[in-house]
Amino acid sequence: MADEVQKTAQDGVPQADEVVVVPDVPQAEKPPAAAAVAKEPPLVPESNEEPVKPEKVEEALETEISNPNGDDQEKVPLSGSFKEESTRVSDLLENEKKALEDLKQLVQEALNKHEFGGETMSLQLEAAKQDEKKEVVVTEDENEPAKEEPKDEVVTDEPKLETEAETETVDETKDEPAKEGNINLVETEFIEEKVAATAGSDTLEDDGAKTVEAIEETIVSVSSSVQPEHSPAAKEPADAKADVVSEDKGKDAKTEDKVPPEEISIWGIPLLADERSDVILLKFLRARDFKVKDAFAMLKNTIGWRKEFGIDELVEQDLGDDLEKVVFMHGFDKEGHPVCYNVYGEFQRKELYQKTFSDEEKRQKFLRWRIQFLEKSIRKLDFSPGGICTIVQVNDLKNSPGPAKWELRQATKQALQLLQDNFPEFVARQVFINVPWWYLAVNKMISPFLTQRTRSKFVFAGPSKSAETLFRYIGAEQVLVKYGGLSKDGEFTNTDAVTEITVKPAAKHTVEFPVTGACFLTWEVRVVGWDVSYGAEFVPSAEDSYTIIIQKARKVASSEEPVVCNNFKIGEPGKVVLTIDNPTSKKKKLLYRLKTKPTSD
Repeated sequence: MADEVQKTAQDGVPQADEVVVVPDVPQAEKPPAAAAVAKEPPLVPESNEEPVKPEKVEEALETEISNPNGDDQEKVPLSGSFKEESTRVSDLLENEKKALEDLKQLVQEALNKHEFGGETMSLQLEAAKQDEKKEVVVTEDENEPAKEEPKDEVVTDEPKLETEAETETVDETKDEPAKEGNINLVETEFIEEKVAATAGSDTLEDDGAKTVEAIEETIVSVSSSVQPEHSPAAKEPADAKADVVSEDKGKDAKTEDKVPPEEISIWGIPLLADERSDVILLKFLRARDFKVKDAFAMLKNTIGWRKEFGIDELVEQDLGDDLEKVVFMHGFDKEGHPVCYNVYGEFQRKELYQKTFSDEEKRQKFLRWRIQFLEKSIRKLDFSPGGICTIVQVNDLKNSPGPAKWELRQATKQALQLLQDNFPEFVARQVFINVPWWYLAVNKMISPFLTQRTRSKFVFAGPSKSAETLFRYIGAEQVLVKYGGLSKDGEFTNTDAVTEITVKPAAKHTVEFPVTGACFLTWEVRVVGWDVSYGAEFVPSAEDSYTIIIQKARKVASSEEPVVCNNFKIGEPGKVVLTIDNPTSKKKKLLYRLKTKPTSD
């Protein structure tokens, strides 16, 4: 049985020969791991690993790389301490639920006020307010004549023409706000005119009486026109001003009622439209330790940056395929996360390096291409609660340009900063493989720009432990052949499960495929690093039948074809036996899978 295979491989009792019997049902007929994860929400695997500080990880890596010849003593660096949290609101702590509700309230208020929409929406909102103001102004103009009637009473009947002329002259030279000064000036001039007008009368007594009457009449008239400002009746303008203030306060509310809340989408998900929006907001909250104001500021800055950078237009652009071997998606990890590979060794090609980083314009194009690639990948994720909405990054540093490549270092630093600021919580794990000695220095330079939460997701592995490290997180059927797996074009696909067995040092291991009837059997086998002997034969069940050699035992060197694919047409019951002889002092990782097809005689 398959379970027996693993038990035998893990048995601590030393044995010279080990035999594994594979059941009749081919491994390929089992439900694919990736498909099963896609149907049901993945469970976060339990781990007894203690949190590893970045300094300790670096020390482990340094020890590993400084002893390249001591592969036996080499230890796989501990994984990062990060453990992915649930995206279901029901699984949150009470304080986290409250933070989410508070953030949603801030987002709703911002949508109502069009704070995310930028200049276009602000102009539309201002235009709506201007329309409201025009309506109010028209209403006030209709009422103005009734309020200005008392001002005409200042002028008396006798000097009507002269007073109007002088009043117009004063109005042309003085501003309207200085109404009290104008009234005083009119009062003084009016008195002088009265005195001058009465100076030429026939009788002195009549002149004096007329002058006194004119002065008294003028003073009473002018005083009565000024007095309403201090009388109860004068409170009407103040009340009118209060009404205007109330109207101004109400206008914004009316305008907001007339202008519907703006609609903002991020990574293809409309904010506050459904429960997927909660998953988006949780990313910002977790990136800011559930500090609501900080998370809201980050969200607002991200939306602004996306508008400024032109993300929606960027995803539709054709930026070429020169870098398709540098960054690409391939397969899924054991929890169902899509895996993105970053192969920095491709930049050893001088032509590609110059084409990508030789000047600022090319570096900016690379940055746009990298962001476009990530944006397209993110939009394919499942943002429903419990869905897979993060990515595993595998960074291959084999033959990567050294720290002397200033242009690459600057572009990488800039990209990291943008991704951390505007793409929060989209990386489930960062796995660095084939790590060279100089990367320690580069990592120390980059680390200050990363949060502790981001650094906790890092896993490092030297060249001799890269495949083993990948297999801890990604199934061998999903790992590319160049990285130690079996994923390649051919008879098998990424959904055909692979069995992994550890072959002990100086031991022989056999795997048996029982066959009950006529069929056509195909299998793939690989020993990571090889340097072992491999052979295959068919043993019939009938006692009078002869064993058939399918593959004569031979030593397979590490430089040879990494994967051996064999097939055999079987006409009678029996079993196919694979033999792996490991003469070395190192453990070896054996990978195999098989499938059967009916034969047509």
